[in-house]
Amino acid sequence: DPTYTFTVSKRQTAAGCADAMNHIMEQYFCADSTILNDGFMEAGLKSLMINAPKCIENPEDYTARAEMMLVCTYGCNSIYALGSSYSGWPCHGMEHALSAYYDITHGEGLAIITPRWMKHILNDKTVDRFVKYGINVFGIDSSLDKYEIANKAIDETYRFFESINIPMHLKDVGIDESRINEMAHHVAENEGLENAWAPLTEKDIAEIFTESL
Repeated sequence: DPTYTFTVSKRQTAAGCADAMNHIMEQYFCADSTILNDGFMEAGLKSLMINAPKCIENPEDYTARAEMMLVCTYGCNSIYALGSSYSGWPCHGMEHALSAYYDITHGEGLAIITPRWMKHILNDKTVDRFVKYGINVFGIDSSLDKYEIANKAIDETYRFFESINIPMHLKDVGIDESRINEMAHHVAENEGLENAWAPLTEKDIAEIFTESL
């Protein structure tokens, strides 16, 4: 019942949108996928980016709240992953450490990390996936150089989170550099991100945290 979400604060509505978007991205950025699920996920991301601002502006917008709830349901029930290879869920693996060590809001942590993770892993192996994401989610001109498309897509992701007033630096949520190496070691030891779609070492994880400061 979407009416139960009318009293969710603007901050937590934005954080919930970021979490749902990242749930989709964690399933989208993988080695093998299907045309059907790619389209399903791209539509889900666009839906969240359209409806979350509506919910923030008017918390009692029933239609926008209902669609957000539906997209969140899909993002959590693994339907988007059917027929696709496992990505490793790297952003969740990293953010869980941030929330455990600092008790920050999960969706905000994901919004901060996600664009930095994207920039960090962008290379010849991953670029084509970012090109598809940029063209189909943000409508970026497909005639541009593929790295230009990919970087524009990452920048648009950052700008969207910023537009719904999510703090976009770890320092904004009370996290400094003092425990970065400790957290990176914990993630590297426990999350298996060396087997992710874009493998991450302890050094990579520490660098992403540092880039997020």
